[in-house]
Amino acid sequence: MDPRPVSRLSPGVALVGFSAIALPNPPQFGLKSVLIRLYTVAAMTFSHSYPRDLMGYGPTPPHPHWPENARIAVQFVINYEEGSENCILHGDAASETFLSETVGAAPLPGVRNMNMESMYEYGSRAGFWRLHRLFTSRGLPLTVYGVAMAMARNPEAVAAMNEAGWEIASHGYRWIDYQYVGAETEREHIRKAVEIHTQVAGTRPLGFYQGRMSPNTRALVVEEGGFLYDADSYADDLPYWTLDYGKPHLIIPYTLDNNDMRFATYAGFNSGDQFFAYLRDAFDTLYTEGDEAPKMMSIGLHCRLAGRPGRAAALARFLDYVQGHERVWVCRRLDIARHWHQHHFPQGI
Repeated sequence: MDPRPVSRLSPGVALVGFSAIALPNPPQFGLKSVLIRLYTVAAMTFSHSYPRDLMGYGPTPPHPHWPENARIAVQFVINYEEGSENCILHGDAASETFLSETVGAAPLPGVRNMNMESMYEYGSRAGFWRLHRLFTSRGLPLTVYGVAMAMARNPEAVAAMNEAGWEIASHGYRWIDYQYVGAETEREHIRKAVEIHTQVAGTRPLGFYQGRMSPNTRALVVEEGGFLYDADSYADDLPYWTLDYGKPHLIIPYTLDNNDMRFATYAGFNSGDQFFAYLRDAFDTLYTEGDEAPKMMSIGLHCRLAGRPGRAAALARFLDYVQGHERVWVCRRLDIARHWHQHHFPQGI
């Protein structure tokens, strides 16, 4: 017996959005007319009840008009997280498990994981400075996603970021998963992130990226105010606006594929050559498309991952590859935000 449920509907009735609706009497209307009406009602039904945007810009994204007629905006991010991860020294119940050389690490409740701690320490002690040399020696700008607790533990690194002219966006107060953290606690963490960031960096952050966000994060960021953009999205190749929070709010999508985190995940990169080849192919695709429809390419880096010598060598090759092309805008995310605010602010608001 077929276990699937059977819908018994009268002629001229269809299921749309899990509700039955009446259609015109089929003999009086052609099939095309019936289908058009069905699709129209379906679109109206879903658009009024579904909180996600699955259409975006569709087949005709806006031309970004990047500076100097660039075919692509390339944007590098260094995630500065070391010293803010899960650790009993930070009041957490167990050790960190995410994004280290030990893929699939289990949390150690109530005790310190000395191996995990030292892998993170490599990022702030050595990896950061290797990445710093790679970019400053080439005069390339970037954005740092700086976790406030981590920044406060290494003011020398923060001073180097400022001296290089890098943007330091907020990566929250702690580098933890906020999915099940209550809204009041997350609100307080965002407030503390801005306060500590401002004290350590000398200026308040204008961008925000929680990373392991909650369903409340964006609303709390807008409520806090003072940000030109947030980056907690992976939904597009271009920035986009949301009007869901009472005023226009800019989202500049980030990336989890052009990202060294795949060195620390199952079935991810296992060599620098794989990392370089993937970044090169992504760049080539977007650069080709950029002849008619320019886009944005983000590359995510972590001090403890890309800062390792073998991976840094692959990153260096990619930096040289990018610099070997014309009409490429290598920029900070803040530069993209200011450009989008100036040239693509929603009309009629």
